Amino acid sequence: MHIHIVAGGPFEYIPPLEREASQEDVLWIGVDRGTLFLLEHGITPAKAFGDFDSVTEEELRELKEKLPALNVFQAEKDETDLELALNWALSQHPAHIDIYGITGGRADHFLGNIHLLYKGIQHKQNITLVDKQNIIQMFEPGTYEIKEDQDKKYVSFLPFGTPVEKLTLKGFKYPLKNCHIEPGSTLCISNELIHSNGTFSFHEGILIMVRSKD
Repeated sequence: MHIHIVAGGPFEYIPPLEREASQEDVLWIGVDRGTLFLLEHGITPAKAFGDFDSVTEEELRELKEKLPALNVFQAEKDETDLELALNWALSQHPAHIDIYGITGGRADHFLGNIHLLYKGIQHKQNITLVDKQNIIQMFEPGTYEIKEDQDKKYVSFLPFGTPVEKLTLKGFKYPLKNCHIEPGSTLCISNELIHSNGTFSFHEGILIMVRSKD
């Protein structure tokens, strides 16, 4: 099972969801106004989470009528709406979690959502943040294969919190071997694959990978 979470936008950054919506093994979750976005695109979420302070009273009544599994929380709470949804998704132990509707708006929300990727590391589960221009993932030490993506050809790597030790990039335009990457370094910004696939590996730290297009 794959879980797709749609948060509150801005929605113009969300890529078309038709292909994912046609897949039988996908479970959809709405977060706050993202729930309305799903319904407007013909997708009925299995669950919805949030304080729903970004919808009108009429829209909230509509959501309650259409979605029995609507989880409404107080606005004053310790977790963001997205974190509440992600916690539930992680408890289902899916094969993968994709999150949409989390870029292009408030910077504090976006940075907080980057930090939520670390929950995937803690739970040994894969989480991807997706918009029209970027795919963002986080990795713990290991060796990983990466395939060429003609649409998002740029690949960048950033350490998360602590240095990354012995980063090795193979099959890239700018290869590395056993490189030490400090937080604050831009050494690994805007690389590219030169073959149909490549690998990256590292021994210590946490690594963020961003795949982008202009």
